[in-house]
Amino acid sequence: MKILLIILSFLALQTSTYSSTTENNKFNQKYLSNYFSALVSSGNQKNEQALKYFNSSKFLIQKHDNFLKKYVFSLVLNGQVKKGIDQIKISKNDINSNTFELNLLLLVDSLKKKDFKQANKRFKEFKFNKDDGTYEYVIYKILKDFNYLFLKKETVEDNKYGTLSLISSAFQNCYLNLPNTSSYFAKLLNSSDGDYSRYMFFYFANLIENNDIKKVIQVSKTIEPIGDSILLHQIKDWIDNSEYKKFESHFSCYNENDILAEIFYLISNLFSTQNIYDQSNFYLRISEYLNPKFYFNQSLLAENYYLNNNNYQATKILENFKKKDKLYFWYKTKKIGRILSEENSEKEAINYINKNFNSIKKPTEKILYDYANINKGFEKYEIAIEYYTELLKTVDQSSYAISRILYRRGSSYERTGDYDKADRDLIESLKMYPNEPYTLNYLAYSWLERNYKIDEAIDMIQKAHKQKENDPYITDSVGWGFYLIGDYINAEKYLKKALQLMPDDPIVNDHYGDVLWKLNKKLQAKYYWQAVLGLEETEDEMKSKVKSKLLEGLEKS
Repeated sequence: MKILLIILSFLALQTSTYSSTTENNKFNQKYLSNYFSALVSSGNQKNEQALKYFNSSKFLIQKHDNFLKKYVFSLVLNGQVKKGIDQIKISKNDINSNTFELNLLLLVDSLKKKDFKQANKRFKEFKFNKDDGTYEYVIYKILKDFNYLFLKKETVEDNKYGTLSLISSAFQNCYLNLPNTSSYFAKLLNSSDGDYSRYMFFYFANLIENNDIKKVIQVSKTIEPIGDSILLHQIKDWIDNSEYKKFESHFSCYNENDILAEIFYLISNLFSTQNIYDQSNFYLRISEYLNPKFYFNQSLLAENYYLNNNNYQATKILENFKKKDKLYFWYKTKKIGRILSEENSEKEAINYINKNFNSIKKPTEKILYDYANINKGFEKYEIAIEYYTELLKTVDQSSYAISRILYRRGSSYERTGDYDKADRDLIESLKMYPNEPYTLNYLAYSWLERNYKIDEAIDMIQKAHKQKENDPYITDSVGWGFYLIGDYINAEKYLKKALQLMPDDPIVNDHYGDVLWKLNKKLQAKYYWQAVLGLEETEDEMKSKVKSKLLEGLEKS
């Protein structure tokens, strides 16, 4: 429908403007065709191709406001922010566009040049009379506050936007190097509203700029050695090797562009969490333009492309990460390995990962942990166990990481059939964290499968379920536990819920079929067994067992 409206508008434009000669109309049709090809390419995430078509139809730029918006958007997505800004400047006087993104880019131009008086004038071009609750207004307001900060050297207190306001205040105080800067970052790092561990980087950068190395070393010890944040592990590696200048070479609180780059990254991340990937990439490219030194942000760009099923573009971005920043090089390795596994074969993926892993000198604990997990995922359990064992010798024994590693090694032992060692590791993990739901579930389910300590296993699973009532795996375990003790009524209740939570899981469908059979709902049972055969993740061994059930029933199979 949207495309149809565009076509109709163009037809109207041609009728009124370009009807002088047939030859002229033909000429204009060529540009129109290229424009629509650009739109199609853009819609298919082929940004480079889209840009070629846009460049081939630039004649329309003076005739159609929407062309300028889409053309500039395409330039920005391709990392050509400066060219996009220049194009707006050339075209702006000849069109009537007041598009938010176009005005924003002109504002960014003034901000990057640190012409804050000119930026102040640019704000008047935005058509906001009051807070309309849109992202656009929030972006406008935050940037206006920072421009005031840069002009007047005074903070702007605004608590209207929750955590976003707190982040803004942290950077404002950091810019002016006020004594309470640390307290703002501390509030962010201790927030229960989400994971704001990223801001430890900027906290450290501020401490280093103030020569408080002692504090940096002290706080860095709180970073979990095998946590999920790549940036945290990268900076911990710098600190452990006394490479403090690397902070200054990437970011400074006293550099206006560096601060604004982080604000645009934050905006980008907000769009990414809502799966609005093109918009996220647009703001991320602006962030990159303002502070190209902080190239770690490209990991979000790669992630956006990957999540949007554009593996080609994701890989292209990932190749920018080199060995000098080994945690991001390792991130690249993992992500490309996953792409190779999905598109080519597991063999090619593991060969690529092994090659890159072996090229890393002195891999960190995080890298070793990831490598063990990858091998576990590829069912190379002996290799996984080897690296988990190595980690247990080096990781701080008081760290939560010990419990996680024991859980991982224990579950690897379980997959090899070494149940004594599996039980030992999983029980030891639970001694450290008795209420950890996934460890409780794994150990209990293992016992159920072995018909071992059934009552104790059911107690553990129910304990796990109280904490994770909507987890499909734990819910399935509870149902299966009741099935094994012959309580088919309760078994059906839990397995039905597990099926609702995870309808495409072959094990859950199989379990649900089994309990229905026991309840003499044999036709329904066969329906779910039959469903198992059609599911993508069903392994050959399970298929064989299910076929036997379909032919002979549960008792004879």
